[in-house]
Amino acid sequence: MVGVTITKHETPTGGEYKAHLADSDITGHLTWQTRDGIHYADHTLVPSEIGNRGVAARLVEAMVADARENQFKIAPLCSYVVAAFRRHPEWEDVKA
Repeated sequence: MVGVTITKHETPTGGEYKAHLADSDITGHLTWQTRDGIHYADHTLVPSEIGNRGVAARLVEAMVADARENQFKIAPLCSYVVAAFRRHPEWEDVKA
């Protein structure tokens, strides 16, 4: 896989992680809403032009790492994030 850079953009009520690939101007996104200190992961979008490269997985991994570093919990709502948490029982510590 080419290099992927993940950036985080926050607002008072939520935010998003963006995946930037070194060989493309197209970005993938994982968005969340924040309520009571819980990040509700509500949408993951990876356009087909950059699909099948592990971009969605990298977005969720970034959110999990951020949750551990900044002591917040994640409530998976998006079907991709729900499935990722099922595949990774070691993430239970950050699951709301």
